[in-house]
Amino acid sequence: MTARTLAFGVGLAALLAGSGWAASSPPSTPASAPQTCTEQASDACYQGFVLPGQAGRMHFYASQAPQAENADGSGGPQTALLIMHGHPRDANRSFKAALDAARKAGRLETTLVIAPLYQVASDKAERCRTKGTPAPEPGDALWTCGSWLAGQNSQAGAGRTPISAIAALDALVAHIHQRWPSVRHITLAGFSAGGQMLQRSIGFAQQPPAAVSLRYVVADPGTWLYFDPPRPQPQRAGRDVDWAACSDGGCDYRMQLPQEASCPGYHDWKYGTQALPSSLGPTAAQARERYRQADIHYLEGALDNHAGKGTSYGALDKSCAAMLQGPFRRQRGEGYAAYVAQVLQPARPQPLSIVPGCAHDVACVLPSDAARPALFGSLP
Repeated sequence: MTARTLAFGVGLAALLAGSGWAASSPPSTPASAPQTCTEQASDACYQGFVLPGQAGRMHFYASQAPQAENADGSGGPQTALLIMHGHPRDANRSFKAALDAARKAGRLETTLVIAPLYQVASDKAERCRTKGTPAPEPGDALWTCGSWLAGQNSQAGAGRTPISAIAALDALVAHIHQRWPSVRHITLAGFSAGGQMLQRSIGFAQQPPAAVSLRYVVADPGTWLYFDPPRPQPQRAGRDVDWAACSDGGCDYRMQLPQEASCPGYHDWKYGTQALPSSLGPTAAQARERYRQADIHYLEGALDNHAGKGTSYGALDKSCAAMLQGPFRRQRGEGYAAYVAQVLQPARPQPLSIVPGCAHDVACVLPSDAARPALFGSLP
């Protein structure tokens, strides 16, 4: 255990008290905090901040204590890894997966790990709560099980004004910059439903603070946001084939326009850029260009390609608009990568990595060797 890690535990309460931060409940002993916050989620790591516009508070797990108010940005972590939870809002499990990824990469001591939690009212969270998910606290911003992952607004009421899930993520990025001024690069990773929300946020997010660069890692989302109407048609040897032929890769893709009559609204938000919510801000054209310019990497579990055990197939979106993207997550990811290369043509490569041996499991995908270049490659 390093002196720096010990200082985290000993000075945690004083730092939080002086900065306006408050843990949900204090650690049992100061000495227990260092080990806990670099190994798994606990109350000692659960922090909150005030969202803009009287929208309430948002909480997140953090692996390191915030820096002092007068910190000059020297001596602290240069990079941060922010992981977005999936539909069960398993921020605790996602936090541990990100810690494991940083540890295996030899970056845990120099990387701030953050895992935000989009809160849902306790009486509405039965379908999207996993063991260990903290209950909302008075004054928290609240979404529904499905609204946050579509980038929609939080609920109004009880003195709170709505804020979009994307704007809340923007606020967290700004807060990281404020409370950890040493951080110069933030990798935002999202798994499953968190990957959906993150991928949709990229084109509509606010610009980060001037001193901070962003990378996005989108892992195993259920569906994708397309910026253009065509959708992928799989091929082998130059001939159209059924999606079933592409379960283990090896397909090429051509882009084609679906028949609108057979799938009305297939290009509406959140699958496309028609009928955009006004709360998003940028136009479809502006968002498309922002997405083209962004530093984005894609991850897909090699075994997230069927309806069997380990794929969370029951939670997979099977609407008409979703099925136009492919039958399963891996195929949808490979089809989207083809769309990016052929139609979107980004300013820099946006590579897709297939993670061997993993189905739909953040604890398998994120700490994998295949994910490491996306999460940590060519970073400070």
